[in-house]
Amino acid sequence: MKKLNLLLLGIITLISAQAAFSQDYRTAIGLRAGGPHGITIKHFTKPKVALEGIISSRWRGLGLTGLIEGHTRFFGINRFNFYYGAGAHVYFWGESKRGYSPYGRSSVVGIDGILGLEYNFREIPINLSIDWKPTYNLNVDDRFWGDDGAISIRYTF
Repeated sequence: MKKLNLLLLGIITLISAQAAFSQDYRTAIGLRAGGPHGITIKHFTKPKVALEGIISSRWRGLGLTGLIEGHTRFFGINRFNFYYGAGAHVYFWGESKRGYSPYGRSSVVGIDGILGLEYNFREIPINLSIDWKPTYNLNVDDRFWGDDGAISIRYTF
């Protein structure tokens, strides 16, 4: 019984140590430059799990995206993370001078995936990331948008 308790204590200690070193910041906010460009905010709810919100502009419309992301060290390199996740989006378009709306609709809703790499600088509170965020729209004919890739720079705190 003592060996089992000692083994469990050792496993819990290792998991806790891994969790403590798996995140380099708690919250980050910054700019996203890519297909749709905009503002991004990421907040860790657990050591390896973050929520990300993106407010973006595409085709003179406004997009809102929410994602949940898992983070892990990229090949064990400190401050260099691989992340992946899923979420949902909604885009809104109003009438423009030319009546421009890509679908003749005022909104598009869908689901998103995300794959990315990020680096967190030690000396300054800056995070750089590059990602690909494919989307699948539920209410338009061209359902798959695979062109949403971006580079983001965020202030971390």
